[in-house]
Amino acid sequence: MKDILNLIKNKSKFYSIGNISEENIKEAELILNIRFASDYRMIIKEYGAVTFSGHELTGICNSKRLNVVDVTKEERKYNKVPEDWYVIEQANIDDIVIWQDTNGVVYQTMPNKKPIKLCNSLLEYIDY
Repeated sequence: MKDILNLIKNKSKFYSIGNISEENIKEAELILNIRFASDYRMIIKEYGAVTFSGHELTGICNSKRLNVVDVTKEERKYNKVPEDWYVIEQANIDDIVIWQDTNGVVYQTMPNKKPIKLCNSLLEYIDY
């Protein structure tokens, strides 16, 4: 699992806000009534929120645009998805939203279309 941290860190234009406490992660999970997948937990614990190679992954931070709680709550209003999904990225193209479920599977939603499974893990999504 450590490979995912190095994979992200070695991407071009990598930027993170820094470490997040386990308490903050648990609070976000409580608010969303979910448990983050282990790979996502590892990323937000180490990096908070991350940008790299044209991607902006949500995390736990003060920016409503990148905070997983704020973004997930907002996107749940517009997308019919299972309750154990949370937003890992808003593509900002054609209203595409990238989600992860608590088992780690990554999906894509678009308006008026059924969700599509993209990858089996966040590692696979990042390395795509």
